[in-house]
Amino acid sequence: MRTLLGSMLLLAALALLLTGVEAGDKDKTVKLKGTITCAKCDLGKESTCMTVIVTKEKDKEVVYYFDPTSSKKYHSKICTEAMPGSVEGTVKTDGEKKIVTPTKVNFGK
Repeated sequence: MRTLLGSMLLLAALALLLTGVEAGDKDKTVKLKGTITCAKCDLGKESTCMTVIVTKEKDKEVVYYFDPTSSKKYHSKICTEAMPGSVEGTVKTDGEKKIVTPTKVNFGK
C-alpha cells in the first residue's frame, strides 16, 4: 500500500513538473543565429515573399518565419540578398511552421 501511494505521489509530482516546464517555455525569449532571407525568392518554399531566419540545430536546417508585421518591416533588406544575422524573440508553432515574433533583429555577424 505504501509503495502504491508513493508511486502515485511521484507520478503526480512528475506530471505537475512537466506541465509547468511546458507552459513556461511558451513565452521564453530565444536567440536565433543564422541567415535571414526570403522564403520565396531564396528558398523557394512559398508563393509569396516572407522573411525567415534559417538556423542549424543538431546538424539540421530549421526555418523560423517572422510574424507578418515583422516580416514586412525587415523584408526589403533581405529579399534580393540573404544576410547573416540574429533574432531575439518568442517562438510559437503554427502547424508545421515555427513563427518568431522578434523583439530585436541584428544584421551581420
